[in-house]
Amino acid sequence: MKDFTGKYYRRAVIDLPNRQWPNKHIDRPPIWCSVDLRDGNQALAVPMSVDEKIRLYKTLLKIGFKEIEVGFPAASETEFNFLRRLVDDGLVPDDVTVQVLTQARQHLIKKTFESLRGCKTAIVHLYNSTSPLQRKVTFNKSAKEIIEIAKDGVKLVRDMAAEAEQNGTKIRLEYSPESFSDTELEFALEICEEVKSIWKPTPDNKMIVNLPETVQYNPPNVYADQIEWISTHISQRDCVEISLHSHNDRGTGVASTELGIMAGADRVEGTLFGNGERTGNVDIVTVALNMHAEGVESGLDFSDLPAIRKVYEECTKMQVPPRHPYAGDLVFTAFSGSHQDAIKKGMDLRKRQHISRWEVPYLMIDPTDIGCSYEAIIRINSQSGKGGVAYVLADKYGLDLPKAMHQEVGDFINSDADKEGKELSPEEIYKLFKAEFVDKTSPLRLVSYSVSTYGPEDSREVKIIAKLLKNGEEIEISAVGNGPVNAFVNALEKAGLKDFKLVDYCSHAIGSGSATNSAAYICLESRVDGHRVWGVGLNSNIEHAALDALVCAYNRLR
Repeated sequence: MKDFTGKYYRRAVIDLPNRQWPNKHIDRPPIWCSVDLRDGNQALAVPMSVDEKIRLYKTLLKIGFKEIEVGFPAASETEFNFLRRLVDDGLVPDDVTVQVLTQARQHLIKKTFESLRGCKTAIVHLYNSTSPLQRKVTFNKSAKEIIEIAKDGVKLVRDMAAEAEQNGTKIRLEYSPESFSDTELEFALEICEEVKSIWKPTPDNKMIVNLPETVQYNPPNVYADQIEWISTHISQRDCVEISLHSHNDRGTGVASTELGIMAGADRVEGTLFGNGERTGNVDIVTVALNMHAEGVESGLDFSDLPAIRKVYEECTKMQVPPRHPYAGDLVFTAFSGSHQDAIKKGMDLRKRQHISRWEVPYLMIDPTDIGCSYEAIIRINSQSGKGGVAYVLADKYGLDLPKAMHQEVGDFINSDADKEGKELSPEEIYKLFKAEFVDKTSPLRLVSYSVSTYGPEDSREVKIIAKLLKNGEEIEISAVGNGPVNAFVNALEKAGLKDFKLVDYCSHAIGSGSATNSAAYICLESRVDGHRVWGVGLNSNIEHAALDALVCAYNRLR
């Protein structure tokens, strides 16, 4: 890059030598306010229709938001009519407060109050820009003149709120010194104090002081310093709610919000999946589920996150990226072999020991907590390892491959993925596995067999008579052994097929109940060069499955 010395500069250095927020922890949820229908909507290339806004609004209610910014009703008839429909159709529950935004301008404030007619409770969110840059470039006004704009605005809101209350609508005030994060702290405090002195909040009727990170000029630790400074310097702290509203220009909206809560904020404004101007707002889903991952109840219900995402994408026409925290298609997916192996071991241990604490490597939370399944956790491409293939076969098809078999199966499947240059679906993996490790029928094929036992109980022997196709020609073999598999091996040796030895055998049921299938796994070693191969048999009869596995392994040894 070119030398940009002097073009850019550090905007804020906060003198806070005894900062407390680094030692704090988030141990309870903030008050959540969704701004999807206003801040999120205004950022869309094609804003939502009224019906789409209604659908998303109802989803926000299901999630559990009790404060929802529904629009800027003085900005357009669409925004105005949307709020009127919510009120007139009785779509605002008694425990939910709608929030509306307005600039500190007389005609906009009056239009805003007109839209609120009939609301039980509402938050009027009043704002004006306060930063030196905005004062100079946008308004060409002094700091004193900017304060007068805020004062005139809140006086009108106060007077109209008193009138609205006589008509049954209780109004709360939210004031934002817009571009707070780029405003001198002393000036931001001064203007908030002036607004507060006019509104006169009480502990039972708090005023919301919203401190927006309108543009992320500073790192998140600086924003936290700013929040702590205001929170500890503002008068009548018990009469105000400190609110956060982070954008994401630096990609640190979540960090700014989390540190801001640690710094003393009571309330968070944001959107689902971070939709908003420029690089977006803070993603409330991520902040809330980060709390969930630390054992802190967020108060929001994301137990069916895929359904919420579907509504969001259909209403906004935006797409959640595949790597988006918690909600993306690939966030619970491991392609790396070492990751897959660790996840499989963690899942197996939880199941085996009935562990309640969530401790699975590489997975912050249990995907089922948010309506996702385990199926997508491990997916297979050329980078995948043996554990991943084994996990898919076990999770999807109930095949608990012996540990010693993982490498051979993994190498075979991954080689095909590499050759195809793509990810393999579970169905494709199973098809390849079955063709190579189950369905090998040449040069030998088991046609039929019978087993009989004889001798005293403590030394009983098994005799097997089997019909085989060898290179298409039917042969009959027989022998005695201590079990069906041993007898079958002896019969093959008697028939001249002596170039192998059986080195491993195991089996298990697939599923449960009367229709249970069985899987058998047999490993043979070549007496010629010592290499080993596995074969698998699948049959409702465990004995038959074992013989099929032996035949398959023999065929793979050729």
